[in-house]
Amino acid sequence: MNRYLQLATYFRYRFAERVQKIPLDAGATCPNRDGTLSRAGCIFCNPSGSGSGMGIQGMNLNDQWDAWYNKYTRTQNARLFIAYLQSFSNTYGPAEKLSENLTSIASLQGVMGVSIGTRPDCVDTEKLDIIASQDLDEIWLELGLQSAHDRTLSLINRGHTYEDFVHAVNLAADRGIKVCAHLIAGLPNETTDDFLQTVEMVSKLPIRGIKFHSLYVADNTVLAKMWRSGEYIPITEEEFIDAIARAVPKVPSTMIIQRLTGDALIGELLAPDWGISKREQIDKIMAELVTRDTWQGKEVDAPDGIPLWFTIRENLPRRRRDQWDIEYDAVAKQMGFLAR
Repeated sequence: MNRYLQLATYFRYRFAERVQKIPLDAGATCPNRDGTLSRAGCIFCNPSGSGSGMGIQGMNLNDQWDAWYNKYTRTQNARLFIAYLQSFSNTYGPAEKLSENLTSIASLQGVMGVSIGTRPDCVDTEKLDIIASQDLDEIWLELGLQSAHDRTLSLINRGHTYEDFVHAVNLAADRGIKVCAHLIAGLPNETTDDFLQTVEMVSKLPIRGIKFHSLYVADNTVLAKMWRSGEYIPITEEEFIDAIARAVPKVPSTMIIQRLTGDALIGELLAPDWGISKREQIDKIMAELVTRDTWQGKEVDAPDGIPLWFTIRENLPRRRRDQWDIEYDAVAKQMGFLAR
């Protein structure tokens, strides 16, 4: 049985079938790259902005979509898709550009939603109104926070504060936009307790999703220089697994944990040496949750047992489905699930 609410499970509840996310590179930039705040970027950010790099290769949104769409319809038999504007800060720049990109996305074959990656200091009421007005079934704003501690945000050269994040979250939530927060374990000069405090602070905000990332050292970054000089030492695999296993029960059971760990692009990872296999990391974290007999929400709103609705109803033994119905109905409205 699942011990946390996965994005795939949420989509299955809402749409009764698999939903595939397609990463897109809309040619966005970042105030931390173009000189507005800095030209160095965040210390861990690679030159391609952690995206597919297809935009840099000259592919427009339609060409990128077609490439991924053809792949997933052929290999995964997928029919429903969410466009993920991933690279850099996709609400940075003129509101008209954002509107044009979203209009283009709405016309793509099979698209039923959009997820927009950006920074909390790059959204405002005008841009959020544009996002909220899209006629799509799923609208997500993915906000990079990484840490709730301003001393850390300054050290990693984020260029914004925790209060900027809180402000952006509230503006988005007021418009019915689902927010997913990105958090990193193992940041320089942070302890596991610092990371867990971030999780607790963020979990009290009106966000709908959370992504956990391990901090890896990518080539051509400021962090790479810090690592080579001995100024930064990555946390061990055991420390990372411990941090996530302790974080999961602090997350409310109605919040979607969209990922447990990140992964580096092939060829760019310098350290740690355990950071290359995402699937292996997830399996180890899941095993640790079992060993500790813990689950999402155990410390906040689900102390008595693993919520049955973490698992698709059809996969449960028939004798447990009546209990499942009670638990599911209690959260269905809050989560935006469609009626059965």
